[in-house]
Amino acid sequence: MTLPKPTIAILGAGAVGQLIAYQLHVAGNEVGFIARTLVPSRQQTLSVIPLPPAAAARTTATPSVATEVIPPAMQHYSAPIIEAKADALKAVKLVIVCVKAYQVLEALEPLLAQLPTDCHIMLLHNGMGPHLAVAPLLGGRGLSLGTTSQGVLRLGPWQIKQTGQGLTQLGHYQGPALTQELRHRLLTAIPHCEWAADIIPCLWQKLAVNAVINPLTAIYQCPNGTLAQPKFSEQIDHILDELIAVGAHDGIHLDKALLQERVYRVIELTSSNYSSMHQDLAHGRRSEIAQINGYICERANAHGLCAPTHAALCERVIQLSHST
Repeated sequence: MTLPKPTIAILGAGAVGQLIAYQLHVAGNEVGFIARTLVPSRQQTLSVIPLPPAAAARTTATPSVATEVIPPAMQHYSAPIIEAKADALKAVKLVIVCVKAYQVLEALEPLLAQLPTDCHIMLLHNGMGPHLAVAPLLGGRGLSLGTTSQGVLRLGPWQIKQTGQGLTQLGHYQGPALTQELRHRLLTAIPHCEWAADIIPCLWQKLAVNAVINPLTAIYQCPNGTLAQPKFSEQIDHILDELIAVGAHDGIHLDKALLQERVYRVIELTSSNYSSMHQDLAHGRRSEIAQINGYICERANAHGLCAPTHAALCERVIQLSHST
């Protein structure tokens, strides 16, 4: 049997990577996963519970009568598994890296020698920092960065459920630009996706949300909505004030009122959710604290500044991770 040769490959088969692959597949793209280790099969069945249609469970005739919500049927996609070898990767024009932030360099670096020289790289993960380490290694390849607020829950190794329809922002960072064709494919496949003329400020805005919600929910062992309580407002203010000051020295100008609005909006919209850092600590996994609040500390040190609130959050999360 002749298997399709994907032009888009996902590196990292976590919840976000699986969701992006499924959305690209539904839009008619040949997309597969790069296997970092030997796998027994050249295909893997990915099962997805998508969001229900926007019109589901709505009624205008009798709003006082409850309407039964019929969940969408599980969808299945036989995703190609691509060996991390030059001959298997020769058709790949775009690699979307969806591993944890602390895994980016170790996952991508050994792969670069096997990828075509015109293959574009896109980093799509929480936090910031890996792009600074990756950029010098790419030679003549182009590098794009992205951030997504889509909600997705991993139910099993190859089974996910989409839980929210958030904004996805993508943009160019270095080297040759992503082709118009590939850009169009991404923007049409991923719902609520936009191409940013300057992606770095977008990443800082998402970093602000993560820098508040992730460590606080991990430390206080609570769902996101708990952070709307007044007792957290002063700490949230300190987190944002330090982030804004550090960002300004990096040439990133952030409006505090807009950041506050965005943070509290996410807290409200995801009130019953548990952050990824909360879940990492709850399950004894390594967190991304070094690439979130730790990144603020690194940039502060680079400019001779102090970020004591972020440093304290890092220290506390690390302590908790060692005690689990």
